[in-house]
Amino acid sequence: MTATSRPSPAATPSGDAARRAGKRVLLAAPRGYCAGVDRAVIAVEKALEQYGSPIYVRHEIVHNKYVVKTLENKGAIFVDRTAEVPEGSIVMFSAHGVAPVVHEEAAERGLATIDATCPLVTKVHKEAVRFANEDYDILLIGHEGHEEVIGTSGEAPDHITLVDGPEDVANVEVRDESKVVWLSQTTLSVDETMETVDALKEKFPLMIAPPSDDICYATQNRQIAVKQMGADADLVIVVGSKNSSNSVRLVEVALGAGARASHLVDEAAEIDEAWLDGVSTVGVTSGASVPEILVDGVLEWLSQRGFQDVEIVKAAEESITFSLPKELRRDLRAEAAALSK
Repeated sequence: MTATSRPSPAATPSGDAARRAGKRVLLAAPRGYCAGVDRAVIAVEKALEQYGSPIYVRHEIVHNKYVVKTLENKGAIFVDRTAEVPEGSIVMFSAHGVAPVVHEEAAERGLATIDATCPLVTKVHKEAVRFANEDYDILLIGHEGHEEVIGTSGEAPDHITLVDGPEDVANVEVRDESKVVWLSQTTLSVDETMETVDALKEKFPLMIAPPSDDICYATQNRQIAVKQMGADADLVIVVGSKNSSNSVRLVEVALGAGARASHLVDEAAEIDEAWLDGVSTVGVTSGASVPEILVDGVLEWLSQRGFQDVEIVKAAEESITFSLPKELRRDLRAEAAALSK
């Protein structure tokens, strides 16, 4: 563990007493925005700057209430269905990806599209297409109803079976046990995914794995950091929205690592002061779709209650970046007008 001190507010008598009592914060690193989320959020902002509002976004661009509200205030309009987008408009597909049928729907409505799908999700889509073309049964490990799972399943619906955790394995059937491959949603718990994989391997010994890890680097790194601090924390606060799969997984990982308690909050205002009873060490992290301003708010809230000493728990360095969607280099308003004629 790498430990550094975060600048703290001016000391107060109560703050000094708190430090003598050993109150501290363990701050996970890395945390917050991953490269795919950063790319998607910037893509919406750039589209609004370049083409003006409204820019329609199919589903939440990322699973975070604060981010969605901020972009709405700038002129983005979030919709659940392609049919809600007026003909001749610009629509962006979220970082979670969409099925091919959604691209077809957009074309039928004369919409200009911007695809902000995370490149790591796109990788899984391409794997699904490849293995379907080779006539494999594809066992997709993921959570039913999640946008990413819906998008990936749509690439090869006749070949993909969803496996929602180890308890689903008993019900899985395949056509040929010698042609089975597993893929996974990118934002799952690494441990739970491998538990599911082990159960599938026991049932289908000839099953093969994807050519490279499907769970994204950012999800893994955030989980590793939480594991490192979990055993030392009385309480772990995870900043993230309830519909964020990777944020929910961080709560589970914290508890599995030995934290006495762990809670998911969108912002500091949701923290219950009663959670601090008997607590001397608080771990803080955030999901991959969470802007740092929300973490700063939690740290300030804790500082005001005596948790002013902050140690960084560093699990990895992250330097990955993704280029913006290529569509942002075109005149999409003109394209939309032409498509709608």
